[in-house]
Amino acid sequence: MILHVLHIGNTAGIGSVLAKYQKKFFKWKTDVLVRKELDKFNITTYGTYIYGGRTSFYICVLRMFRKYDIVHIHSLDKLVPLLKIIDPRKKIVLHYHGSDIRGKWHIRKKYWKYADKILVATPDLLKDAPPSTSYLPNPVDTELFMPLPGLKSRRTALFIYGKHEKFVKSIEWAKELARKYSLKLYIHNRDENPIPYRRMPYLLNRFEYFIDHRFVPALSLTALEALACGLKVFRWDGKIIDKLPEEHLPLNVIKRLWNIYREILEDY
Repeated sequence: MILHVLHIGNTAGIGSVLAKYQKKFFKWKTDVLVRKELDKFNITTYGTYIYGGRTSFYICVLRMFRKYDIVHIHSLDKLVPLLKIIDPRKKIVLHYHGSDIRGKWHIRKKYWKYADKILVATPDLLKDAPPSTSYLPNPVDTELFMPLPGLKSRRTALFIYGKHEKFVKSIEWAKELARKYSLKLYIHNRDENPIPYRRMPYLLNRFEYFIDHRFVPALSLTALEALACGLKVFRWDGKIIDKLPEEHLPLNVIKRLWNIYREILEDY
């Protein structure tokens, strides 16, 4: 069965990875619509940029969405009721990725209640979610994130943080781990010095360890990408893991997603 799937939005680049591998492995017709002005790190490795403001983006979505069997919306939940008003039979998957829904299930209900299926990117987001919500592991683009020989410096660790207060508080934790394991620690502020997405594999491959955040009991996408590059990762509880969990391999993720799609297409 050849499906036509339109991903709208590209939170953390997940839309691009899903669409890319849905086409690669299943031969589906896929696209990702992304507002260029919101993609300052150029994480859209697969998809179509829409130039202009929100109105231009919405007009493009409205022109295109009816051509697809599944509309897979990433974070942009305000679109769901609008698309359902225009085409009530269109199957819509709403995919939340973190701060877009964490602690906000009640106030976002006016949007998510119209979706045919709700997905979350980490298990902790299932708290307070409607019972039918499913966890879909984040896929890692293993064609982009892979070990690169000759770059790694032994006994080194990388910690990346942003302006979020909880990230800043994790810096001391990262320093404690580096002292405990006698690692040379590099701390990178991604807001002051943004890293182009396609350069991330080259940065990660310079280190032996990656220290993840500690305020959510789930591996960040960057930690998963570090594992795919062959780094060892300190996760939120201080445990060291050295292998990308198989549930995050792109083929495994899109197989799982296909089963979810199949459920909502039964009455289509």
